[in-house]
Amino acid sequence: MVGLKRPAAPTITRAVERGLYIAASGMLAELVRQDLIANDIANLSTPGYKPDRASQRSFADVMLSNTRDGEAVGPLGLGSVIARRTTDFSPAPLRETGEPLDFAIEGEGFFAIRTPQGVRYTRNGQFQRAADGTLVDGLGNAVLGKDGAPVRVGGDGRVDPRRLATVRLDRPRKLGDGYVAGAVAGNGGAVRAGALEASATNPARAMVDMIASLRAYEASQRVITTIDQTLERTATQVAAVPGQ
Repeated sequence: MVGLKRPAAPTITRAVERGLYIAASGMLAELVRQDLIANDIANLSTPGYKPDRASQRSFADVMLSNTRDGEAVGPLGLGSVIARRTTDFSPAPLRETGEPLDFAIEGEGFFAIRTPQGVRYTRNGQFQRAADGTLVDGLGNAVLGKDGAPVRVGGDGRVDPRRLATVRLDRPRKLGDGYVAGAVAGNGGAVRAGALEASATNPARAMVDMIASLRAYEASQRVITTIDQTLERTATQVAAVPGQ
């Protein structure tokens, strides 16, 4: 019977190290997904909130071949990475609040807000009256009217919703604090007073996605533990074989 030659220790080490990097890339990708999902869950009650999605892609595959005869074995993936993050800006259902300074947009438009960084846009129409009588958002920034000036609240504590500026944006992108930026592409939809747009986060889907991501993370973690044990055996056993 012809004995099989034991592979050299460096070859085994390179193989298990490659698996270590593949598993680690999967863990990093799942950490990004979990951060996005956690942020979506935290904004379940934020009016006009839009959830984020992360899409993954794999690194280029490496073709493996038999070192003895050169016969192709097949491709080996080198892990995954977050390719891009996208935001679903689809309108969510509107709910009546009865509050005179709550506003919701019927359509895909955005309210215009004047901030210290310039004009920003939002779907969150939960506004209030400032000390100077102007309409402001939750951060105290002025809500703009169709004339480009801050909207003033009437003596009866109300604002005609037709005075509020709404715009439609081309390729909107999140900036933080509920604000959005983008090129103005036209007028937005009609404004309804005494209503707010609900958060677009689906709590059931968010929890399912979080559990799936956590299990994928744990699976990669178990792979790393197994690889670590393999490396330890390689260092203590394979390298000690006579003639290696």
